[in-house]
Amino acid sequence: MRVIPAVDVMDHQVVQLVGGVPGSQQIVMPDPVSVAEMWIEKGARYLHLVDLDGAFGKEGNLPVFKRIAEECGVPVEIGGGIRSRETVEDLVCAGIDRVIVGTKAVKDPDWLAEMADDFPDKIVLSMDTKGGRIAVKGWQEAAELTVQDMFERIEGLPLAAVLNTNVDVEGQRKGIDACQARDFISRCPCKVIASGGVTSFEDARILSEAGAEGAVVGLAMYTEVIRPWEWDLPWEA
Repeated sequence: MRVIPAVDVMDHQVVQLVGGVPGSQQIVMPDPVSVAEMWIEKGARYLHLVDLDGAFGKEGNLPVFKRIAEECGVPVEIGGGIRSRETVEDLVCAGIDRVIVGTKAVKDPDWLAEMADDFPDKIVLSMDTKGGRIAVKGWQEAAELTVQDMFERIEGLPLAAVLNTNVDVEGQRKGIDACQARDFISRCPCKVIASGGVTSFEDARILSEAGAEGAVVGLAMYTEVIRPWEWDLPWEA
């Protein structure tokens, strides 16, 4: 399992929010490109780029994300406010390894199926959960579909993966919800990238043994609560 650093961008700066709540920034860094370069210099082999501005309906950061993909030399996945075929196609054509879709995909499963079929193994479905429900629109609303409903909708689709961020523990540095993570991973019909609460090697080990393909980590790495670049197998568990 690979550990993937998160580069979340809001107001064109790298931030780390608690529970996705604007104004709860624990980290603010002005230059997304230099932050990406910092993680690569420490040994990162993959980057998770999130456009929080796009997710909240503001002017997005896709141009700087494309620059990171072009200049930094490692594959990246990009998410946040991606709700049109044109944007998906633009990012795939720009060489982005994976495109993460959330709100539009959950609210319009037919669109998700079309994107998955037209861009096989390039689409990651973001199924963020809050209080056991799927959270959409920057984690501000609960979706009508249940988690199990969505699992049934994506059965057989050529998705690259499903990204599950547990908003209830995101950014709190208290560890993962192991029961929730194991349950989600065991029931999901696709590969799972886990996110939310990873603050120790033990958290990463639990996710790896549960079958997660990757773990996205933010605040715990920015504050060096965990230092995966010092593990015996850097960025892997």
